[in-house]
Amino acid sequence: MKIEIDGKEYVEKDYRNSRYRNSGYCNSGDGNLGDRNSGYRNSGYWNSGNRNSGDCNSGYKNSGDMNSGDRNSGDMNSGDRNSGYWNSGDWNSGDRNSGYCNSNSPTLRFFNKETELISIDNINFPDYFYFDLTEWVDVSDMTAKEKEEYPHYKITTGFLRVFDYKAAWKNSFKKATKKDVKLTLKLPNFDYKVFEEVSGITKKMIDEKLK
Repeated sequence: MKIEIDGKEYVEKDYRNSRYRNSGYCNSGDGNLGDRNSGYRNSGYWNSGNRNSGDCNSGYKNSGDMNSGDRNSGDMNSGDRNSGYWNSGDWNSGDRNSGYCNSNSPTLRFFNKETELISIDNINFPDYFYFDLTEWVDVSDMTAKEKEEYPHYKITTGFLRVFDYKAAWKNSFKKATKKDVKLTLKLPNFDYKVFEEVSGITKKMIDEKLK
């Protein structure tokens, strides 16, 4: 059966979808073209927001990827309507801005202090810094409690587990190597207290890893 989404016609398919008008797989929302979306009218993948054409967005109407803000064409923005990257403010075409309507990029601040850096190109971030806030859990790995809380698993054959921000940091840190921990300490202006405020990872946890 043909359906219409935003003025375009698509052929409706039903592959483990719990809702309607999906052409992808494992969607719990409606009108999705991609897979594993819990929002509506997404053409990308793993979106919990609505009307995203990118992937892994929790915001709305993004064409970029991994945005928690709305209407971004860039990636990894928590602000709105940015065409750049990693912006927490709005309407920026530059990168890493926390303000508004900026066309350039500011010098970088690390651990609450200014640096002379304008780029992270020469910074070696530890692997565990690149963590996910969501994780697709197959039905075979679900607990009895999770099956009770997410009954749609019978249709989607799993569910999307969402982690608290600091919990995600700690989960990733558990897998960190000693080399990664040493790279952490070499970051510009590294400060244990600030790092704990950001990630929840304490000096004690770091010391344990370095033993």
